[in-house]
Amino acid sequence: MAESRIDQILEGECVEVMKSLPDASVDLVFADPPYNLQLGGDLHRPDNSKVAAVDNDWDQIGGFDEYDLFTWGWMEEARRVLKPNGAIWVIGSYHNIFRVGGILQDAGFWVLNDIIWRKSNPMPNFKGTRFTNAHETLIWAAKSKEARPTFNYAAMKALNDGVQMRSDWTLPICSGGERLKGADGKKAHPTQKPEALLHRVLLSTTNPGDIVLDPFFGTGTTGAAAKRLGRHFIGIERDPEYLDVARARLAAITPASTEALNVTQSKRAQPRIPFGALVERGLVKPGDTLYCPKGRHSARVRADGTLIAGDRAGSIHQVGAQLQSAPSCNGWTYWHVRTKQGLAPIDILRAEVRATLDS
Repeated sequence: MAESRIDQILEGECVEVMKSLPDASVDLVFADPPYNLQLGGDLHRPDNSKVAAVDNDWDQIGGFDEYDLFTWGWMEEARRVLKPNGAIWVIGSYHNIFRVGGILQDAGFWVLNDIIWRKSNPMPNFKGTRFTNAHETLIWAAKSKEARPTFNYAAMKALNDGVQMRSDWTLPICSGGERLKGADGKKAHPTQKPEALLHRVLLSTTNPGDIVLDPFFGTGTTGAAAKRLGRHFIGIERDPEYLDVARARLAAITPASTEALNVTQSKRAQPRIPFGALVERGLVKPGDTLYCPKGRHSARVRADGTLIAGDRAGSIHQVGAQLQSAPSCNGWTYWHVRTKQGLAPIDILRAEVRATLDS
């Protein structure tokens, strides 16, 4: 069962290990697959020192046909193990992301966003034959068009100082003290991702207690971010050296407290409170008058939670829209009650009701 695999790193080939996981058992997949870089010989800096390029065997899949078959293999398994409202993130460079994106759609996933990770400190283009590769692309996709995956919109807005989070993220590459080193003092993994990137991915599209699968675990950045954020992880990795580094890394992490993991909730994620509930609880009484923000329009409350204004009657949203000759209206912010301090939106009263549900 998937429960016995959570918070574990499973050694082996990603497809074979994924086949051992049950259907619909994980909430999110984060995949950082081999990019299959097509390198044309050694690369040197202007001082003639050699650049440590990605030339590991695990990144050499073969030609396009071989790479496509490889991608189909792990992606079909990833979709199988996702819960009905699950989602997937895939990251790549220009070498592979367009092929991966096409297969993602052919496999039945529904693309929600493509995110540009703009590297604030990219590696220069030493040959001077192309533009500097200063970004990578992430694709966020739901398991199906009908799926309703987690999206913590309000939390991401709060993370961005109250401004809606955009699809271009400027973050530095992994360097300095975050870069893991092997016993020889060299970097443990050539493409280690910054934990800040995974923090943003997991904070935005999972909740505490969710299970995140990473089929290309490497040195465990996904697991590290998951553990800090109170999420569970399942990692799959075939390289024994990476396994050792990842296990040591994860053992040193202490998860945040439950209280610290609470984030700003989007209104649509909060319990639905009908206007009638305010009438039932006496916060608004039948016969009370509601006013628009500037006092130009008013309506009276009826016992069933509807409003009446002249010959117009209906919900708080319908009557507000009719009075403004508008196609729609958010009645919670349009209608106000009179208080000693002046007019206040009825949304404040809804918040009072929600607070009683949470206590």
